[in-house]
Amino acid sequence: MKLILIKIGKAWRVLRNEGVIDGMKRIISAGLELFTRVHPADVLFISGGVGDSAHFRTKFVAEELGFRGISSSITAPENPRLVSYADNFAVFIFHRVLYTSSVSKLVQEIKRMGKTIIFETDDLVYDPAFLVHMDYWRVMNPLERKLYENGVGGEILADPYVQVATTSTSFLAEKLREKEKKVFVVPNRLPVSDVAIADELYHKRQEWMNSRTDDVITIGYFSGTAGHDKDFSTVTGVLIELFEKHANLRLLIVGPLVLDDMFGAFSDRIDRMHYVERKKHFGNIASVDINIAPLEIGNPFCEGKSELKFFEAGILGVPTVAAGTRTFREAIREGVDGFVAANEIEWKEKLERLITDFDLRRIIGEQARKTVLVRYVTTNADDGEYVEYLKESIGRVSGEVKGGSIHPKE
Repeated sequence: MKLILIKIGKAWRVLRNEGVIDGMKRIISAGLELFTRVHPADVLFISGGVGDSAHFRTKFVAEELGFRGISSSITAPENPRLVSYADNFAVFIFHRVLYTSSVSKLVQEIKRMGKTIIFETDDLVYDPAFLVHMDYWRVMNPLERKLYENGVGGEILADPYVQVATTSTSFLAEKLREKEKKVFVVPNRLPVSDVAIADELYHKRQEWMNSRTDDVITIGYFSGTAGHDKDFSTVTGVLIELFEKHANLRLLIVGPLVLDDMFGAFSDRIDRMHYVERKKHFGNIASVDINIAPLEIGNPFCEGKSELKFFEAGILGVPTVAAGTRTFREAIREGVDGFVAANEIEWKEKLERLITDFDLRRIIGEQARKTVLVRYVTTNADDGEYVEYLKESIGRVSGEVKGGSIHPKE
């Protein structure tokens, strides 16, 4: 019953964030996946997510591994045949999985067979102690809260048999190492399908930029999910000042966000949209001149966020100003392929430079695209140590490899 209530809560969140039509498409798609045949492979991803998090941490990673000779399948923890899959894979990766009875049975069966379990997270939701730092916790509906109240997947992480974890940022890796796990950082990356969409939009955007006759400058903010009100509030004062100074400035907000009343005076220069499926999402990004990624610096949940907003804009040649979190500072070469800002003074200075300088926007955007194509696409992924670990684990099951540096504990 608890799992049903949680699913209802998650469905309601999707409908609220994405609208009835797009939200129902995602919910139906997630439901149909329960009946999709799961083919035997080297690796099985089990994911409790229905949004972009699940795509980036399972589907897109599976694509990356495929390019390196490792086959993968993906399923949901609600799959009625879940326990039977223990026979069909060598490595099992659990992403945002609630510890239900069927998940527990699968884990016990994997352990009995001596196969590899990997804990995967792209957030701090595995530990309920961090929930006070998550702004969305404040507005989460009671059904959704049931998913987080004991930490998502915390039981798997706490199991001494599970020695290895994967995650998306170096900040999260440090937190997981505190649990005495070996951790591989596997950054979020764009799949081949997204790159193809982005390439087409990039060329169209270049033609549009070269033929423009207006002087309108649009700043875009793509929140994706609810719970980013505090993040956006860190730049509210700056944006109000820029609106007052630059009559040609517009703002595009995509996704759920509660704007400060101060923006009321500029409502005719602010556009709002629901978060949309990925092809339309890239189209929205391509329509702006500057992308922003504000976060609450020092907040553990924010520090753990990946550089996704940088590379989704960068692949389209759109320059980004991002909060000066550890992740963005590691990802962005300041003044070369983007900007990071640690306070309101830096936000205002760097945004104003981009607002007033067409050539700078073009140069930074082009460099960002080059960075993304080298570092943030699945075809160019550089996770050699992780890939070798997986191949070793797969080999132990197949009998091709004896021994190894890491062994599951009984």
